[in-house]
Amino acid sequence: MTADAGEGPGAAAARLTGRRTTATRALPGSGDLAEVTLDDGRTVVVKRGDGPEAVRAEAAGLRWLAAARAVRVPEVRGEDDRWLVTERVPPGRPGTGAALRFGRALAALHAAGAPAFGAPPPGGPVEARIGLAPMRNVPGDDWPGWYAEHRVLPYLRRALDDGALRRSEAAVIERVLRRLPELAGPAEPPARLHGDLWNGNVLWGADEQVWLIDPAAHGGHRETDLAMLHLFGCPRLDRVLEGYQEVAPLADGWADRIGVHQLFPLLVHTVLFGGGYAAQAVAAARAALGHGPAR
Repeated sequence: MTADAGEGPGAAAARLTGRRTTATRALPGSGDLAEVTLDDGRTVVVKRGDGPEAVRAEAAGLRWLAAARAVRVPEVRGEDDRWLVTERVPPGRPGTGAALRFGRALAALHAAGAPAFGAPPPGGPVEARIGLAPMRNVPGDDWPGWYAEHRVLPYLRRALDDGALRRSEAAVIERVLRRLPELAGPAEPPARLHGDLWNGNVLWGADEQVWLIDPAAHGGHRETDLAMLHLFGCPRLDRVLEGYQEVAPLADGWADRIGVHQLFPLLVHTVLFGGGYAAQAVAAARAALGHGPAR
């Protein structure tokens, strides 16, 4: 069966899982998510995608992260051009043990690697998404050049065109991009990234495990995921980092490079939401320049 234009999450779940549904509950604060109970007692999360490529990218990303056998991610139960059905994660509370395990698991995920910087997950599209924003997964071999061209510059230009960023503010970010080869730290192999690792995509499960949802998965620099955790806050972050460092110690000076890696998400937010994100992007750029070698 195929979807019809008026189909709701309950009907989509039934069609894509092959199970009859017994209850549907819209999740508060989100117009595109619902929990649907199936006739076998399981509950799934049904998400209305922002177009076929967005659904395809998210489903491929979840499968790619799961294939690393490192972090916990919800199983994909069904998908089409409009809907994604995944396993529901019973909620729990942040705990020290779970945070340590998450840090170790995140290090193992990154170590699973990727074919190149910008490489999409197997079966994933080049024209992917990060939240509500477009994100192109174009492979490259050199992280500083790839990051500047395919992550920062598209949003820097858009922010300028939209008037969300002044020319003088953009000049600070452009200075970081010119100096990326020296500011980026030691060369690292492409890591398997979640890609949108803000606190809202980190679920503390009732099984005392951390689960990751809504990936913008691609090959990238492992410090990017960690910088996202710092940017929007993560409970027990000190313990997460402790667990990470036990498994895969970070290169010296990694904390000084957080601002470099935060430029992309901050510029995405500048374009989408405006507000104070432009000032935060400029502040991150200045922090990166302040920690870099003197010119």
